[in-house]
Amino acid sequence: MTHEESSVDRAVDAVNLGAASTDMSLWGLFLQADIVVKLVMLMLLAASVWVWAIVYDKTTAIRRANRAADGFEDRFWSGGSLDELYEAEGTKPSHPMAAVFGAAMAEWRRSRRGAAVAGRASAVRDRVERAMGVTIQREMDVLERWMIFLASVGSTAPFIGLFGTVWGIMHSFSAIAAMHNTNLAVVAPGIAEALLATAIGLVAAIPAVLAYNKISTDLARLAGRLEGFSIEFGAILSRQSEEGA
Repeated sequence: MTHEESSVDRAVDAVNLGAASTDMSLWGLFLQADIVVKLVMLMLLAASVWVWAIVYDKTTAIRRANRAADGFEDRFWSGGSLDELYEAEGTKPSHPMAAVFGAAMAEWRRSRRGAAVAGRASAVRDRVERAMGVTIQREMDVLERWMIFLASVGSTAPFIGLFGTVWGIMHSFSAIAAMHNTNLAVVAPGIAEALLATAIGLVAAIPAVLAYNKISTDLARLAGRLEGFSIEFGAILSRQSEEGA
């Protein structure tokens, strides 16, 4: 056997052993990846889990707020006493619309106990509207918490995954250069490990972007609903203030 033939045989055996020992499953690719790529993958996976937790929390909270608002509006427009409704739900509100109602009623009661009704109906209206506006902002701030995280994951996760891919490819090319072998069986596993980081980045980013758009739309609708209620309720209190002046 010539020297050239023995060199070829050793190269083929090395390739066959490398191919046989390479696990191309997702778990296998993760285990074989460089430590930096592993950290990138773990960070993206943690972000993806947190994104889904936020999506569940926000979706549930918005659905609960709308359901509670439906019931509250039915009771509000049923013609019952506003004072009784305030004592039942306004003093300790359990949802945003009740909080807006409670803030308006509390301010209106304070103004009514003073001298505000004596020719100062416009001042009462301004204070009530200001109280409702501040309450709406506060309630929406609570509901919008962690929304910036969804936006951040949606915009940065692909680039973080791309960083992991670039780093992994650089590491793979360095290993390939050290082996002096460009056979596909040697090159493919390293490239696959690197590309897995980009795939995980997209898996984290796509749901985050879709959820952010959907939840933002739902929050805007809820805010509009609260603002519409505040306008109608403000007009009712303004009329009562003018009648009592």
